[in-house]
Amino acid sequence: MPPEVLNSTAPHDRSARTTEPSGRRANPWLTLVAVAFGLFMVGLDGSVVSIANPEIGRDLNASTADLQWVTNAYLLALAAALILGGKLGDRFGRRTFYLIGVAGFTLASVAIGVAGSIEGVIVFRAFQGFFGALLMPNTLGMLRAVFPPKKFGMAVGIWAMVSSVSTALGPIVGGLLVEHVDWESVFYINAPIGVIALAFSMAVLPQTKNTAAAREKFDIPGVVLLALGLLAVVFGVVKGETWGWTSAGTLGAIGAGAAILLFFGWYETRVAHPLLPMRLFRNPALTIGTVITALNFFILLGVIFFVMLYLQNVRGFTPVEAGVRTLPLSLASVVASPLGAALTERFGPRLTMPLGMALQAVACFTMLGWGAHSSYAVMWPPFIALGLGVGMVMASSSDAIVGNAPVKDGGVAGGLQATALQVGGALGTSVLVSLISGRVGSTLNGELVSSGVPAGAAGELSEASDAVAMGVAPVSGDMPASFKSAVVEGSHQAFMNGVHSAVLVSGVLCVVGALLAVVGVRRSPETARH
Repeated sequence: MPPEVLNSTAPHDRSARTTEPSGRRANPWLTLVAVAFGLFMVGLDGSVVSIANPEIGRDLNASTADLQWVTNAYLLALAAALILGGKLGDRFGRRTFYLIGVAGFTLASVAIGVAGSIEGVIVFRAFQGFFGALLMPNTLGMLRAVFPPKKFGMAVGIWAMVSSVSTALGPIVGGLLVEHVDWESVFYINAPIGVIALAFSMAVLPQTKNTAAAREKFDIPGVVLLALGLLAVVFGVVKGETWGWTSAGTLGAIGAGAAILLFFGWYETRVAHPLLPMRLFRNPALTIGTVITALNFFILLGVIFFVMLYLQNVRGFTPVEAGVRTLPLSLASVVASPLGAALTERFGPRLTMPLGMALQAVACFTMLGWGAHSSYAVMWPPFIALGLGVGMVMASSSDAIVGNAPVKDGGVAGGLQATALQVGGALGTSVLVSLISGRVGSTLNGELVSSGVPAGAAGELSEASDAVAMGVAPVSGDMPASFKSAVVEGSHQAFMNGVHSAVLVSGVLCVVGALLAVVGVRRSPETARH
């Protein structure tokens, strides 16, 4: 174990952990409970908004582009500030910035509900993202500081479980609130959670920071470069579906972002006190853990997105009914996260990381058997495999990233993981939706004709491929019943063609991720946990 890790439990190591003014010893498990409140609030909000978007659009007369910015403003602010949030916590106190993040996120949530305009919703969603970026990385940073090495893996497993379950529960909670209350309640629900999180956290959280960092010069150019690079990349990704992946705008934004990030990496090797120490990436497990974390949420958020479209628009379930049918995913992740943490402690991430990716590959390849009329009996097995895989990878990749970073860099490592997670999720949703759209566009006309729609009418209906890519058949009330049935059948088949393309690509990426973990992650005496 590196000296920094061994010292994380030593009472005299003030750079790793400090105590409250009363002098009482920090309770690791109470710390875990406290940070779980904030983590749950952010995770729930990340997936609950997709359910509320249609109602927001109707109530505030928002366009589709406006609704995209409800999501994009949050993603951009979050991605741009995550590593900064971790660095601020390491330098000035993780407890302090965690509490600031919880308070700001809660106030921004309430402000969204009372904004009264789509412009106000978008602005306060950006504030939500910024305060979420102060909150998230410091959860892992505090756990890294207060848990002894032998218990850290299990703590990360529970952390991963809370993150996975809150994300998976979002559609259920959002569906209930939108159906039985209003869309504003999707954001108001954060108020009681935030108040409880603040009160409990102020009572139990210790102040942990890297005291040596307080004397260092703050890397402001690094902050600016990283924020600009991530903003450009994420902006290019989220606009790729609208602009086209080969358009000048998309390629220009992603290319500019990549160039800025490369320059950022070069610059960070030449400053005395960098925002993101490049030395962290000398550890192969940490580097691969970062890549696998991004891939894990690429699969999770991308698959959840089109599964919800399938259940609601193709199968006709309400948001609540659709959410309930995805419960096996949530329950499986509850089991997988602590199990993955225990296996990681015993055998290392070289076992659990590829095992989790392999389970996700199985889930994706199984979905190739789904059709427009599949029974639920063929749906729940891949949900379970996906939940098991996501939970296991979350635990092992968190251990690989934060567990392999020195305690003094715990917040930065947490920010690195959270950044990978958010960028991966943004990529997953955008890329997989784009794949579905492309496949629908190329097969819709043929599927309509095969279903009995006359060729001329099929050609006209093919112009509605954007709606079909969301699982919506272009039918109207004045269509004859037989004609409407044929349009629905052909449209849904074209949508399933797109889903099959998306899950095939996802499954292949999971296999690549599993192989990368097997080849690149080595267990060494320094990182083994006994």
